[in-house]
Amino acid sequence: MDKRRLASIVSIVVGAVMVVAGIVVYVVVSNTLADQKITTSEDACLPNKEVKGPFTAYCQARVIDKHTKKITGGKTYAELAQDDPNRSTAMTSSFLQASLFTSVVAFGVAFMAAVLGVVLVLIGMALREGSATSGAAPPTEPAAA
Repeated sequence: MDKRRLASIVSIVVGAVMVVAGIVVYVVVSNTLADQKITTSEDACLPNKEVKGPFTAYCQARVIDKHTKKITGGKTYAELAQDDPNRSTAMTSSFLQASLFTSVVAFGVAFMAAVLGVVLVLIGMALREGSATSGAAPPTEPAAA
């Protein structure tokens, strides 16, 4: 087996694994979010939607930040005094936002893995096609008369 054919097989197999892994991770993150039964608030960029994808997760994280800043007077958890009664709300808000933004990143990485997997499969197929045609004898020039 020549190197080009081996490279094509490796590329196709790795690409296929990446596509499957990307899809599985995307579905797992989506299902995990859906299990939480979160609905975006009425003033979110996507209002009254179930949070189960990257866009709704992002919108809900943004609106949580907006509501928290309204409650805390624009201050973050770190900026509030230790005895401020809103400090606990700001802390919970930070945790919720971080969790939602982490899911947004996970969706992005899963999508990127799947797309890169498709690219690797296409590269592998191109290498395979190239190795099939490279086995032919090179054309010869006609003899001079």
